[in-house]
Amino acid sequence: MTLPVLMFAAGFGTRMGALTRERPKPLIEVAGRPLIDHALDLVQGIGATQIVANAHYKAGMLAAHLEPRGVAISQEVPDILETGGGLKAALPLLGDDTVITLNTDAIWKGPNPLAQLLAQWDPARMDALLICVPVARTVGREKGGDFCLDAEGRISRSGDYVYGGAQVIATAEVAGHEGRVFSMNEVWDRIAARGRLFGAVYSGRWCDVGHPEGIRIAENLLSEPDV
Repeated sequence: MTLPVLMFAAGFGTRMGALTRERPKPLIEVAGRPLIDHALDLVQGIGATQIVANAHYKAGMLAAHLEPRGVAISQEVPDILETGGGLKAALPLLGDDTVITLNTDAIWKGPNPLAQLLAQWDPARMDALLICVPVARTVGREKGGDFCLDAEGRISRSGDYVYGGAQVIATAEVAGHEGRVFSMNEVWDRIAARGRLFGAVYSGRWCDVGHPEGIRIAENLLSEPDV
């Protein structure tokens, strides 16, 4: 099974300070390659053929980098739309059924998380399946988790699992949202209220590259031997 993929790449990257003065955060290099290329490896690793990236800050630089690689651009103008609004705006390029979304500011060490999501996706029970990383398997994380999972994998708020920035989601709730600018958190809360928000526990390690020090931490993670 293949699904269309949206890569989130529109943010300002303000926590990166001077590093994002001249370039968008997804083009900051980790281990000699732009962050977004690490994400694109995961997307291409599942054989995705319909790939979209949203863009706002320095969108032209992102388009110049990604379009030759077969990635379509959903440009957000005049305002940035947040994650939920960004997905909603990109639906004409993605289709209106089920999609994968992937944050582009994380480094993964281990199995392809998108392949894991596809293997566990069950549309009969789920409207969204989020990759969840145990806090103990995150690197450089300075706070606790985002979610907890019950015995069947249903998600609720707070706990020892970090959202890793990848999901499979049926888009009806997004398409029907009344707002233009909104967070995926609003969508997840509505799905959770129906008992159809689930988590897939990632078996590898994960690092968020949200600040300059995260680059060094991510590069150290990538340099570790496979286990």
